Amino acid sequence: MARQLVLDLPFRAAMGRSDFYVSDANATAVAGIEAWRDWPMSKMVLVGPAGAGKTHLAHVFCAQSGARLIAARDIGGSDPATLSETQAIAIEDADQIAGDRAAEEALFHLHNAAAERGAALLVTGRTPPARWGLCLPDLDSRMQQAGQLSLAPPDDRLLAAVLVKLAADRQMALTPALLRYILPRIDRSLAHVRDVITRLDAEALAAKQKPGLKHVRAILERDEG
Repeated sequence: MARQLVLDLPFRAAMGRSDFYVSDANATAVAGIEAWRDWPMSKMVLVGPAGAGKTHLAHVFCAQSGARLIAARDIGGSDPATLSETQAIAIEDADQIAGDRAAEEALFHLHNAAAERGAALLVTGRTPPARWGLCLPDLDSRMQQAGQLSLAPPDDRLLAAVLVKLAADRQMALTPALLRYILPRIDRSLAHVRDVITRLDAEALAAKQKPGLKHVRAILERDEG
């Protein structure tokens, strides 16, 4: 059977609170995000590995608080007045600007502007602030003073739920048999789950078929090879 040419078209992931599956791996972080009005000094750092759900929880925070979401590396190019007037702010990947003095200073001034107004501030990173290696001492101290929520490595229940969710985002349905086959054969990483679903979608589209066991096997065998 001829394989179909697959275009890398964007798709929109579901980012609502009802789309976020709660398990033992993330229950504490979810509860902490939902209690944003009670954060000490109105700020919180959300820590977790790539693909753990930081961006999803940041969107949940934005939906509940009216926050504006922005990547840390983009703060310097944003309008300071607009950002300073926002009632709440979510800053993603703050650990990635460590060593960039201009970006660190922009985050420092934004932090202070939010603190003066009592605006809620959520900051995400892959590791705790003490390990970011920030070169600006004042920013470093303020980030380390913030409360911290951590996303633990995913358990099987969470991996299964994310597999189903990401497949549904792409209008794919995973049968229980497919889930039972996939789960013990993938890395215990949400980043790998996302990669598997992306490639499964492409494999099924190319074959003009619904995703099935043979497509999953083809993908995982390539990983082993």
